[in-house]
Amino acid sequence: MATPKPRPLDRIQALPSWLTGRAAARGRALVAEAIAGVDLNLAHLAVMAAAAQNGPLAQADLVRRLEIDGKDMVLLLNHLERLGYVARDPDPRDRRKNAIRVTTEGLAVLNRCLKLAEKANAELLAPLEPGEREQFIDQLVRVLEAQDAQR
Repeated sequence: MATPKPRPLDRIQALPSWLTGRAAARGRALVAEAIAGVDLNLAHLAVMAAAAQNGPLAQADLVRRLEIDGKDMVLLLNHLERLGYVARDPDPRDRRKNAIRVTTEGLAVLNRCLKLAEKANAELLAPLEPGEREQFIDQLVRVLEAQDAQR
């Protein structure tokens, strides 16, 4: 007797790209819920984190580093600047450009949100044992690094 062939939807839902996309969507939703009170999302946090870690950074450097569309970056920065979390200063290397820096208030909010985001991700990965979590993250990093190397 022949083994029944998997149905089309079952095949789609078994794809790693489908599964990681669904897990990522759930993770983003958990983070969004955790930081909802500060009127920010994960992209805002990434911008602030990049500027805090490597800044001040030119806006174009943020676009390249985070792979965010330039128009979207402007919207993110406008929002963060309105909240007082980042400032645009003349870039010392090229006064025609802006360098983005995180303000003292922005650093405090970023650190609070990072703790909340880490807690949300711990909830996402709660079904896994601690060693499995580390292995899962290592495997995701390897997949992404291999894709980046092919670019």
